[in-house]
Amino acid sequence: MSSPVLLCDIGNVLVSFDFSRAAARFAEIGPLGKDEVLRVLDPLKGPLESGALMGDSFVEQGMQMIQFPGTKDEFSDIWCGIFSRNEAMEKTLAALDPELPKHLLSNTSDLHKEYLLRTFPVFGHFTDGVYSYLAKSMKPERSIFETAIAQLNLDPAQTFYIDDLGPNIETALELGFQAFHYRMDDHASLDSALQQWISGL
Repeated sequence: MSSPVLLCDIGNVLVSFDFSRAAARFAEIGPLGKDEVLRVLDPLKGPLESGALMGDSFVEQGMQMIQFPGTKDEFSDIWCGIFSRNEAMEKTLAALDPELPKHLLSNTSDLHKEYLLRTFPVFGHFTDGVYSYLAKSMKPERSIFETAIAQLNLDPAQTFYIDDLGPNIETALELGFQAFHYRMDDHASLDSALQQWISGL
């Protein structure tokens, strides 16, 4: 019999993010304005998170496209400096049974995944994850959820999935997950839903 599992998205769930923070820093150093930096780099996000473009190549291309005058490490540090803690989620996870398995399911790149896992202590609660750049598939596509089911040995009916985007929740519900549409400005609703789910186990 499968065991209950908590499955979490990353962005705007475990941490918040804002790409304009990186764009503003690039604009301070390079010749392009913030809005222009966002416009120029935006087409690279999809390939980066789908695994069609890996981090090293993205850094090289991105530096050329925005005429960045600094080093590769400086570019990477700025690109990864878009995240902030979600202290409410940290408290919620710390209060959960440590024996409850916790995994990640995220649209992300190799650059961001490696940075997040080494920078934010909240990721210490999680033992495994499925990431779009490795799965070569992105939410809300069914295939990345199916990869997670197989790779993490999930029973969707026993899995409480948290995501901030409606289309991702819709796919999860279609596949039988216990899915919760998260909003950072209404964290209390998550705590209530989690307690209700746990009490029914």
